[in-house]
Amino acid sequence: MLETGLKGRCEKPVTEARTARNMGSGTLDVLATPALAAMMEQAAWESVQPHLDPGQATVGALLELKHQNPTPLGSRAWVESRLTEIDGRRLVFEMQAYDQAGPIGEARHERFIIDQGRFLEKCEKRR
Repeated sequence: MLETGLKGRCEKPVTEARTARNMGSGTLDVLATPALAAMMEQAAWESVQPHLDPGQATVGALLELKHQNPTPLGSRAWVESRLTEIDGRRLVFEMQAYDQAGPIGEARHERFIIDQGRFLEKCEKRR
């Protein structure tokens, strides 16, 4: 059962694949903002997935992200999420991101609970 306060976490090394230079979001070998965004989404969806009914999943709909400090290649970064609001199928998360030196970002993220079958049918119709 989903309840507010549910927490999630995603931790990853800053590899070349996750740098701004490699992801096309800049020229530096630091954690890319798109990589941080993906970690935030992962922390959120993984935290709620075990509490959903079979055939359900969540999809991201909104991410308001502040990436405030750089994380160098070779470091580790992690995100901690907390489910703060449940409004029908809409889930709202508050997130904090860190590396070994301290905070690197924060976000507010919304996801929606969907029926996987219906969602994929809708997607297929868009071809």
